[in-house]
Amino acid sequence: MLDTICKITVYGIEDKAIVSEALDLCAEYEALLSMTVEGSDVWRINHSGGTPVTVAQQTAEIIAAGLEYGRLTDGLFDITIGRLSALWDFTGQSGIPARSEIETARQTVDYRQVVLDGYTVQLLNPEAWIDLGGIAKGYIADMIAEFLKERQVPAAIIALGGNIVAYGQKPDGSKWLIAVRKPFGEQSDRSGILKTDEASIVSSGKYERQFVENGVLYHHILNPNTGMPVGSDIDGATILSERSMDGDALSTIVLLVGSQRAASILDAARGFIGAVLVLDSGEILTLGEVDFS
Repeated sequence: MLDTICKITVYGIEDKAIVSEALDLCAEYEALLSMTVEGSDVWRINHSGGTPVTVAQQTAEIIAAGLEYGRLTDGLFDITIGRLSALWDFTGQSGIPARSEIETARQTVDYRQVVLDGYTVQLLNPEAWIDLGGIAKGYIADMIAEFLKERQVPAAIIALGGNIVAYGQKPDGSKWLIAVRKPFGEQSDRSGILKTDEASIVSSGKYERQFVENGVLYHHILNPNTGMPVGSDIDGATILSERSMDGDALSTIVLLVGSQRAASILDAARGFIGAVLVLDSGEILTLGEVDFS
């Protein structure tokens, strides 16, 4: 689900049905937030022709957070990137979109054209498309954690692809160990191991969805100002935060802004704990409070 592998592990409880219910919750959120699922809240907004659309509370909350990060980054993180992201096929089968198509799509990207009033969303530019892919998995991970806590699960680790939420204590009382993948290595290659107490851990990188054409790497982190993959010096970013939704957005943002601006952005961000940034030089930069080796 969610275009990735979803794994939920619970500790201190025998009722396996709880895990099935949590995975069902994943599916429900995907049906609500996906840009491509016909009838989802996001699909209805994107196909509304600019008329106001009433959405679920959860959708409104995510859009509000996305707009906040748009303001924080002066539009570098922009949830109206949907027309652009829909152009790119990172399987490499379709190649690079035509420059004219990129430019047309780029003109629709502007988070300031989104009007959110309670649970009503309106796109002032009727050609714009919202894409919550940069923030939705984090929100879903947070909601699953809340669900498991409400069901009295004492400890769990929720892994939705690169989004991990670990809460409670492992049975032996030790810290959670989270591997940080080595960019462009094999799936099992590691840059190191994070040791953490209860936290959200979100990893994102240029290596996740990409293709090479004529010796040039094209990856899925798009710069809304150019419509092209961003050329920052960060290949992989892992963010520790209080909420996975914030970590989701921040992991994308630091890839967009590069290492020189990452510290100032992260310091101003809500719920930020620490970060591990793997640079294109191979250097590893740690920020905030991290136990990484």
